[in-house]
Amino acid sequence: MKVNTEALNKLIKEKYRGNKTWFAEIIGLNPKTLIQLLNGCYSAESPKAIRCITDYCKNNKLNYKDYIFLP
Repeated sequence: MKVNTEALNKLIKEKYRGNKTWFAEIIGLNPKTLIQLLNGCYSAESPKAIRCITDYCKNNKLNYKDYIFLP
């Protein structure tokens, strides 16, 4: 599994006014980690990031498959 950074950036831009720190706090991920992930400096296959994004999607009635690439 791998984070779809393009779709996640779009979600953050639309729902959180582009505020990545705010989104990171909402999903329970370190803001620095999220920013590095979105910039390609951190593994998009991070289990913690994938779990946080998946949980966020479930709690907000979003399809996690839009934000996570499945093998």
